[in-house]
Amino acid sequence: MKALALFACLTAMACFSCTSTTEGPSGTSAREWSPPNIVLIMADDMGFSDIGCYGGEVNTPNIDALAAKGVRFTQFANAGRCCPSRASLLTGRYPHAVGMGWMTAVDEGIEGYRGQIASDVPTVAEILGEAGYATAMSGKWHLTVDGSYQGLGAAARPNGSWPTERGFDRYYGGLSGGGGFYRPTSIVDQETRVLAEDLPDGYYYTHATTDAAVDFIDELMGDDPLFLYVAYYAPHRPLQAPEERVEPLLERYEPGYDALRQARFDRMVSMGIVPEGHELPPAVNAPRAWDEWPEQRQTKWVREMATYAAMIEIMDDGIGEIVDAIDAKGELENTIFVFLSDNGATDEGGPVSRLAADLSNTPYMLYKKRTKAGGVRSPLIVSGDAVTRLPSTMLPGSLFHVPSHVVDLTPMILGYAGVLDGGEFDGRNIACEFTGLDCVSTRSLTFWEHEGNRAVRDDRWKAVATGVPGAWALYDLATDPFEQIDLATTESERLASLTSEWNAWAEANSVLPVHHEGWYKRIDKYKALVPDQSGTALSD
Repeated sequence: MKALALFACLTAMACFSCTSTTEGPSGTSAREWSPPNIVLIMADDMGFSDIGCYGGEVNTPNIDALAAKGVRFTQFANAGRCCPSRASLLTGRYPHAVGMGWMTAVDEGIEGYRGQIASDVPTVAEILGEAGYATAMSGKWHLTVDGSYQGLGAAARPNGSWPTERGFDRYYGGLSGGGGFYRPTSIVDQETRVLAEDLPDGYYYTHATTDAAVDFIDELMGDDPLFLYVAYYAPHRPLQAPEERVEPLLERYEPGYDALRQARFDRMVSMGIVPEGHELPPAVNAPRAWDEWPEQRQTKWVREMATYAAMIEIMDDGIGEIVDAIDAKGELENTIFVFLSDNGATDEGGPVSRLAADLSNTPYMLYKKRTKAGGVRSPLIVSGDAVTRLPSTMLPGSLFHVPSHVVDLTPMILGYAGVLDGGEFDGRNIACEFTGLDCVSTRSLTFWEHEGNRAVRDDRWKAVATGVPGAWALYDLATDPFEQIDLATTESERLASLTSEWNAWAEANSVLPVHHEGWYKRIDKYKALVPDQSGTALSD
């Protein structure tokens, strides 16, 4: 194995300079320190407050146990949607800077919107693999342009952007971002397509994702440290779970969204997840109280929430199996776990679904794709005995209130791995801020854009614009953490300063021109302009 370098001292937009050493992090000796295994777990379309340790009524004992051993982030943000968040997660860069400013649905032929990660930008798996890590992934990829495999069936072949070509030694999961849980249509085992009709009876995507992760632990965890990325598709729509898991949960949701949102909010305040002294904002899509809804609509909402909760609880079961598999290998004390969601809960699916998302995103406004907090705020847990062994200013189970972003996770992971390697990052090693390690962590502003939804944030102020060409609003997060009161008029100079910073970032990161013609119009437009949708040109 290559010698591993000392913990990274990262600053925003700074290149790593690689200096090999066998010393451990500050406070440890080279003899007692060894590179940790790192298990990165991502949920899909799960809201900020769903899991138990963030105030939710969903039963997640295994995730909660990780939180009890680690740090929960209360000000962590994603990139607003699945593809952009996944691109940033794996590269430490803003999504447009690596070609993933929109979705894999189409290669637009525009630098920031190519439908997959640029081939000249290394992924965290590639960097760790070069440093001697074994690497594996199970679950949803969603970083390969759709035209490279859709409609090709078993004849589809890697185009330069399949997981095994982006740093993962082993892979099992789905290339696409959608489809069902019982017969997903884009499953790949290593580099072989597995057709839906060939999946076994009783197949369920969440179980298969867990099973593959456990197999990779058994196969790869040993002499070399393991980087394992588990990208669950749950609880993304369509809402599908075995009836025996759904039926027992129906009673839990019969009180309705009003009572359940308030109960979540009260728990979040008591936990310190959200600050005291504020009232719960009204649900965005609640024109009437729960008891004024027709019984048929109430019944539909209860079943949707029970199914959604069952999907998360099945995922939580799988996380428990992963922890047990690592423990069985005798590696639990040397493993770091990172858990997050790729975006806020979605309003896709009609009025009932929107109210489900209002509950999931409690207490924040709006949903997946938007850049208000309901779309970009998600839980983040960093946990494990390998974390708590380090010099730390945080006790296990602590809360971390400093603003952070998904671009910070690659630098953090590389820091924990002790790896310095060539590369440029928009993120910072956020672990520096609570571990007492001898490293630097700075970034003054955070930026977003997706489908014309834009935002920029400093520690206190956040400017937000919804859609093209939506006007900018300004929120003082110190007094208005739930983004209710627009101060754009009274704080016009501050807003102008923030939006000027956003414009400079957009120019430098291939965001412009900001555009969104609608899902199908956008796809049709750019397929006509870029007839070759194979994605292979990106790897030339």
